[in-house]
Amino acid sequence: MTVAICPGTFDPVTNGHLDVIERAASIFDTVIVSILVNSEKRTLFTTDERLEMLRMACGHLPNVSVDHFEGLLVDYVRARGAHVVVRGLRAVSDFEYELTMALMNRKLDPTVETMYIMASQEYSFLSSSIVKEVARLGGDIRCMVPAALADRIIARCKGEG
Repeated sequence: MTVAICPGTFDPVTNGHLDVIERAASIFDTVIVSILVNSEKRTLFTTDERLEMLRMACGHLPNVSVDHFEGLLVDYVRARGAHVVVRGLRAVSDFEYELTMALMNRKLDPTVETMYIMASQEYSFLSSSIVKEVARLGGDIRCMVPAALADRIIARCKGEG
């Protein structure tokens, strides 16, 4: 059984994230979408809120579970019995950062492989940061995030929730 870890901040989860998760779920037996908890990173949503939103967004995928972790990704991967980290790539600008992280993870644990799923063209511009900015400024993000989460994300970005 192949287990893959899809790590990220997911603040908030976007349709781009969901696209990568769905595609990973079609490749691997089990996908664990896991929120990296970084106490130094300021997030719009709490860890519990992001877990809840990811569970809602991934509820239709029977081989996907949602979790969170602190510390080194390779330690988490090993603890979950996985050997593969799945990451999405949107543009060349993502590649430099992702390459550095993959090489460091490989240095820390040579048994951990990183696989990249290219963003679908329709989501290649999409990031959590841009979604928050558009929502904060009153733009329509409904085509950018899972439908069930749109109102919640909009309210929080406008300081209402």
